[in-house]
Amino acid sequence: MDDEFQSNVEEDDPLPKLRNHEISHQARFRNTLSIRPEEDQMSEGSEVMDGSVVSSVTDKYGFISGETEGVDPIVDVEILRRRESKWLEMLSEWDSYMMKNYKKVRERCRKGIPPSVRARAWLHLCGAKYQMENPENKNTFRKLCSSRGEQRWTDDIEKDLHRNFPTHELFGGEYEKIGQGELFRVLKAYSVLNPVDGYCQAQAPLAALLLMNMPSEQAFWCLVAICDKYIPGYYSPGMEAIQLDGDILFGLLKKVAPRVHKHLKSQEIEPILYMTEWFLCLFARTLPWPSVLRLWDMFCCEGVKVLFRVALVLIKNALPRKVRRKCPSMYETLDVLKHLPVNIVSEEFLIPEVLRLNITEDDMEKEHRKQLKRRKALQQEKNSR
Repeated sequence: MDDEFQSNVEEDDPLPKLRNHEISHQARFRNTLSIRPEEDQMSEGSEVMDGSVVSSVTDKYGFISGETEGVDPIVDVEILRRRESKWLEMLSEWDSYMMKNYKKVRERCRKGIPPSVRARAWLHLCGAKYQMENPENKNTFRKLCSSRGEQRWTDDIEKDLHRNFPTHELFGGEYEKIGQGELFRVLKAYSVLNPVDGYCQAQAPLAALLLMNMPSEQAFWCLVAICDKYIPGYYSPGMEAIQLDGDILFGLLKKVAPRVHKHLKSQEIEPILYMTEWFLCLFARTLPWPSVLRLWDMFCCEGVKVLFRVALVLIKNALPRKVRRKCPSMYETLDVLKHLPVNIVSEEFLIPEVLRLNITEDDMEKEHRKQLKRRKALQQEKNSR
């Protein structure tokens, strides 16, 4: 799906060119796992909100004290300042870096984006900055918010507001009403923009995470970029895109951890049973917050391939031989994958393992083509009956 949304402000229809979302319910599959070189149209940097006011009872992420304590590695202040300086320089010459030195951008994302520039970096990396500053989109978010949303979607959004990070100050603390109000606006706006897919419960944690880092309009455009460019079809009826990615993940697992793959296959455990929430929520409901932010730093730069890498590391390390012996049936195995060991989800362990995982870009693309061909053949066979 085209990731460059256009809109005019004509009186007869406030969102005419955004109606390209009103498509049929046919399955949408990406042609590749890569997201480059689509970013070559991204524009220069801009100021963003400097985060919410943290109260004395919250940690530095805005969660009630104790929610994320004990998982942060100690960061040398001088190193952090140097990284901030490098990022500020890079953001000021963004187009040049993306076109001529993308590997340097990727390397810095993998090291972790400094908190002070993270929101700006995400906006640039996913292309949301370009969309938001497109003159034709100047009033788009406001018009979407003021449009009458479909009641079934707005009702569902209302019901889910209190379920998203209730231990964070923005959604369950001092600023609960403000945070939930902004979350409703962002999710409703997307449901109006994309009436076919409407609203999916798994979108809420994504929007909430974005709102923890930036104002609502920026969060909205980031959500649009993520849903329509990075993970197209994930929230569509039938969820065939997520099923395809589950098949790709299982195929890659055979190469990365053949014994674990054999164990899951022997117990007839379909990938959709354990990876759905991981991928739909971009691990926002699965990992400790420092790990989530590091994963998103890489995801915004490299796309869905990061999700595969993280999932492979988690599955491989959650089910070593001694654990598999204690899992005689699918119930025990799924319980392990649902309640991942604390030691393998920490930032200190997870990120280095993800980066050193023995799987190449070509391996991923090859498996993607294989599974896409297989699924399309099955669809054709089904349609011919």
